Amino acid sequence: MKPIITQKRLKEVLRYEPETGDFFWKIKKAWHINVGDRAGNRRKADDYNLIKVDYRLYKSSRLAWLYMEGYFPENMVDHDNRIRHDDRWCNLTHKTRQCNARNSGMYSHNTSSVKGVYWHKVCQKWAAQVKIDRKGKSLGVYNDFANAVCARLAGEQCLNWSGCDSNSPAYQYVQKMLRGE
Repeated sequence: MKPIITQKRLKEVLRYEPETGDFFWKIKKAWHINVGDRAGNRRKADDYNLIKVDYRLYKSSRLAWLYMEGYFPENMVDHDNRIRHDDRWCNLTHKTRQCNARNSGMYSHNTSSVKGVYWHKVCQKWAAQVKIDRKGKSLGVYNDFANAVCARLAGEQCLNWSGCDSNSPAYQYVQKMLRGE
């Protein structure tokens, strides 16, 4: 098994620019890689930047965390703006898998524009739910869409989904409602 890179080794071979999120080689790694070249390639399958150091492949967002903080994050590195190759330091946050999932985009089949709120065909009402450990938890059914959204937001807050409020579509909807938009 190849050893995991340390911050010391990372800083020996790469330079990270927190303002741009780019890594640059400090040593000549191969015949086609020169000192000063930008490191990494974007994987087309999932849009993450990947960098190979000492025969081991890493997501550049995790390397940025190691470079800046001195350790690999225990959980996930989330891209706040949801652009997976934007590794600027101001865009990276250490989050649990569940909180990271809440920062994912809207599913294409969502018609309500708010995660966790959907039209319940059988009841002919708006339903609200939250997912906890990949299991749906009902928050009730409502005649009014706004009430279902408020129930969803209350569910998020009861679960203490801190740090996710500003990314929550329910939160954004209620903010617009309060501003009269």
